[in-house]
Amino acid sequence: MDFDPNLLRAFVAVKETGSFTRAAERLHLTQSAISHQIRRLEEQLGQPLLRRTTRSLTLTEDGEDLVRHAEQILGAMDALSRRFQPSPISGEVRFGAPETFVGDRLPTLLCQFAHAYPAVRMDVRVNMQLDLRSLINDGELDLAVIMTPGDSKEGTVMRQTQLVWVASESFEVASGATSLPLAFFPPPCINRSIGVNALNDTNMDWHVVFTSPSQQGISAAILSGLAITVLPEEDMEPGMRIVDGQYGLPPLPKANFTLIWSANGKTPAAMEFGQLIMELSKPVAATRRAVRKMR
Repeated sequence: MDFDPNLLRAFVAVKETGSFTRAAERLHLTQSAISHQIRRLEEQLGQPLLRRTTRSLTLTEDGEDLVRHAEQILGAMDALSRRFQPSPISGEVRFGAPETFVGDRLPTLLCQFAHAYPAVRMDVRVNMQLDLRSLINDGELDLAVIMTPGDSKEGTVMRQTQLVWVASESFEVASGATSLPLAFFPPPCINRSIGVNALNDTNMDWHVVFTSPSQQGISAAILSGLAITVLPEEDMEPGMRIVDGQYGLPPLPKANFTLIWSANGKTPAAMEFGQLIMELSKPVAATRRAVRKMR
C-alpha cells in the first residue's frame, strides 16, 4: 500500500494542532482541502482515524498507530531532502580547540556539518599545546574554543568547569620524598598555568616529572601513579581520584570554555559552524536535535 506524503502531512498537522482549521493554516490550505485529505486517507486504510465532536478531536487507536509511522516517514523524507539540497554556503572554516573540550563528539558533528555544507572546507586543529589565542589574533583561525579563568569576561562562555588536582587511586608519595611529582601539558596551557600559580602561593616543594602535549599521555602518567596533575573535573577517568587538599595542595578555581573569533572570522560558513560548536557544549540529546535541524 503506497501512501501519499501530502495525506500523511495533513494528518500529522491535524493531530499536532488539534484542529482542521489550524492544520489548514499551517499547511497553507483550505479547511475543506484538509478534510478531503483526511477522508481520502481513511478510505485508503478502511478505518476511521479521528473521533470528532463539536468540542473535541481525538485519534482512534488506528489513528494513534498511524501517526507514529507517519512521523517517522515524514522525518526520514525531510532528512533525505535536506541531505541532497544544494547548500548556498561555501568557503572555509578554520577552527581550533583543546582536547579537553571536544571529547569524542567532534568527529560525528564534523561529519554532520560536512554533509550539511559539502561546499565548505574544514581546517580543524585540536591540541592542548597550540596557542589558540595567538592563532586567532594573527588571523590564522576563524574561531576557537579556549580555556579562560572563571572570572574572565573574554569571548562567549560556553560552559564552566571546576579544575581539580587528580592522581591515580594507587598514588602514594615515595617514602622520604620532599618534592611532589607533577605532570603537565607544555605551555601555553591554562591547566598548567593555574596549577603552577596556585603552587607558587604555597611553601610546598614540587617538580614536573612528566610533560606531554596529549590528553592520552597525561592520563597514562596519572594512571601509572607517576604524578599528580590538574584536570577539569568531568575529564576524570576510572582509576583516578581527586586529591584536593591533600599533600598540601592548594584549592583551584573554576575555568571557562570560551568561544572567541578572529577580526574577520565571522563568515557565513564560520557562523554556521560556530552555532554547531555552541550546541556541542549542551547535553548530547540537545546536540543531536540541533544537528538534525541543520540544512
